[in-house]
Amino acid sequence: MRISVFGLGYVGCVSAACLAGMGHEVIGVDVNQVKVDLVNDGKAPVVEERIGELTADVVRTGALRATTDVREAIMGSEVSLICVGTPSEPNGSLCTTYLERVTEEIGAALAERGGRHTVVFRSTMLPGTCLNLLVPILEKNIGGTAGVDVGVAVNPEFLREGTSVRDFFDPPKTVIGELDPASGDVVAALYEGLPGEVFRVPVPTAEAIKYADNAFHGLKIGFANELGAVCQALGVDSHQVIDVFLADRKLNISPAYLRPGFAFGGSCLPKDLRSLVYAAQRADVSVPILSHVLPSNADHLQRAVDLVERTGKRKVGLFGLSFKPGTDDLRESPLVELAERLHGKGYDLRIHDANVSLSRLMGANREYIETRLPHLAQLLADSVEEVLDHAEVCLVGTKDPAVLAALPHGGGPVIVDLIRLPDAETRRTEPGYMGLAW
Repeated sequence: MRISVFGLGYVGCVSAACLAGMGHEVIGVDVNQVKVDLVNDGKAPVVEERIGELTADVVRTGALRATTDVREAIMGSEVSLICVGTPSEPNGSLCTTYLERVTEEIGAALAERGGRHTVVFRSTMLPGTCLNLLVPILEKNIGGTAGVDVGVAVNPEFLREGTSVRDFFDPPKTVIGELDPASGDVVAALYEGLPGEVFRVPVPTAEAIKYADNAFHGLKIGFANELGAVCQALGVDSHQVIDVFLADRKLNISPAYLRPGFAFGGSCLPKDLRSLVYAAQRADVSVPILSHVLPSNADHLQRAVDLVERTGKRKVGLFGLSFKPGTDDLRESPLVELAERLHGKGYDLRIHDANVSLSRLMGANREYIETRLPHLAQLLADSVEEVLDHAEVCLVGTKDPAVLAALPHGGGPVIVDLIRLPDAETRRTEPGYMGLAW
């Protein structure tokens, strides 16, 4: 395939050389004449493992060359990869100046060239940037429609500096955000033969995936460093702790707890987080990530309250009260906290949880609910139907089969989904459905 790569920094240079190494015919494009001359001399403009030898090889065979001329590159290619920088502005916002400029230049060249061409954005950009900012620029300049007259896709890179050539040929995954299937087919063909799973998703999803990855990587590093600092202050070998932590592939290094849902609670997580943060403070160790986990959890719970308030309705039903399915443990349950906030705001509330019976509650469990929600007896409903008959808006915090079977579709009370119902995708297309974080 004939490919033009715009931007010859780390991502662009590595992408261009590796694609050329796979047998594609590649033209690199950059405004910096020094970078262009280096590539044409068979030298990589970046320092990176294996990139020097690879660049020399593909330039020598004629598979890779470089230019500053956008028109020349577009006329000589059928697909363009945009790899220009998207640095931070002083206020932290994303700078899209280079993206906008190169998109405009490519659009102008395509208007002259004619014929179908696919523009693939590899630059990191926030969800909505491609469809709301770049596609209109492209369409304005070509005088046509994206997805019809010109292909558009987003293909985020997952290259680590220092090992980027190795990562290109052995990627953790390939993500293709396609505006139309034909555009996605072009991108898939670029990487044919490479290992790893390929995900073909909507354009905004592809944009968001890169941010999910990088945010999580930063979070992991920050978590490990904070935990290490606390362990050191308490006289514990942090690496020994992490070795055991990492060995748990069921809960720790796994998909467990990593899907958006409702707030956490129970008798363990909140208590242990408070204790760990307190120990850090006593040892004069700053742990901003750990100390903000509980406030973040509280803010997420408040989102549910905000959704109810947004409906403007006053009669509320709540399905679920215990902190997790299959138990009647109410201690620090986020659903108890939610009920307390709604009741405190004057909502006419009815609650049903098949596992919770006041007569069976005892010990610390009973003491907790009597302190936090002393009027629970008046709020509890005996059946799912009783709650549905009462409510104008229903919060669903359980996957109890009886509740799921009774929930109406597209009529009746507004459904506020706290747990992502099994049929959430269908319900999202219906009136009267609100997902907490989806």
